[in-house]
Amino acid sequence: MNKFKSFSSNFLLILLFSILFINACENSNKNSKQSNIKTTETTNIYKQISPNFNADSAFNYIQTQVNFGPRVTASKASIVCADYIANEFKKQGASVITQKGTVTNWDKRKINIINIIAQINPKATKRILITAHWDSRPYADNDPIEVNKTKPVLAADDGASGVGVMLELARVIKLNKLDIGVDFICFDAEDLGKPEFEDSYCLGTQYWGKNVLPINYKADYAINLDMVGGKGATFVWEGNSITQGEKILRKVWEKAALLGFSNSFQYIQNGQITDDHVYVYKATNIPAIDIIHYNQQTGFPAWWHTVNDNMQNIDKNTLKAVGQTLLEVIYTEK
Repeated sequence: MNKFKSFSSNFLLILLFSILFINACENSNKNSKQSNIKTTETTNIYKQISPNFNADSAFNYIQTQVNFGPRVTASKASIVCADYIANEFKKQGASVITQKGTVTNWDKRKINIINIIAQINPKATKRILITAHWDSRPYADNDPIEVNKTKPVLAADDGASGVGVMLELARVIKLNKLDIGVDFICFDAEDLGKPEFEDSYCLGTQYWGKNVLPINYKADYAINLDMVGGKGATFVWEGNSITQGEKILRKVWEKAALLGFSNSFQYIQNGQITDDHVYVYKATNIPAIDIIHYNQQTGFPAWWHTVNDNMQNIDKNTLKAVGQTLLEVIYTEK
């Protein structure tokens, strides 16, 4: 009898482990279908090194931009908002350059632009560049309601969210000693373009690329932020980013995983997206990646290029995931 009990117990244990092993293999196969990107596994409890990112503060920075109304390039709201952004960076101790220029739109119109460049520790040799566009799209051409397609976009997520994260990063860095240099560039005229016209997007970045400031500018790498505040946002490995800076992608995504943000930063490979990071790389050869909200099944978020890109879609959890990940990247650089 005792021998039978022992056999039964061992048999049940073997059966249990077999089931668990099969389930683990099935889950592994599902993940491998999603992506061929190799990830780094860790069983150790990770201790955050960076200071805390305040999502409430970032949210308020976004709200203030939105309060100006649509910041369409060269509009009155745009000019006022440019002053606000530049002054906020100055409050955080950054050296600020306001780059003004003129670009040619897809319809051949000449348009005045403003790029805002803010440097922290400008004399440091090691530098990280973080960028975002701050303008609003002048037409909600992706809106499902026909009468809305010619209306300007409020651009809470597609524009203001990236700037909000950058302003909060600058605020935190001012309060917590950092030896390396961090540069922020807010690019204008990113969202004037139309798909049928080549190089009609990212006009502010293209202008900067031909007139790089600061002169002889160098950075170890660049990270572009686009639509980084939306509810349920997922960020995948964008195709141009893989080509231009796979090591940087891996660095950022690994930090996100260690901090517990794997639901947002997913190891899934996506197609190429032409964004500001492409023109930064073309102009300077600085490895540049894009953190942009994109879902493999649904594409860009539902509010993208619609009148519904407003504060109702901004999620502090997403802001926290992006902002804290970036701080961890910055504060672990040697």
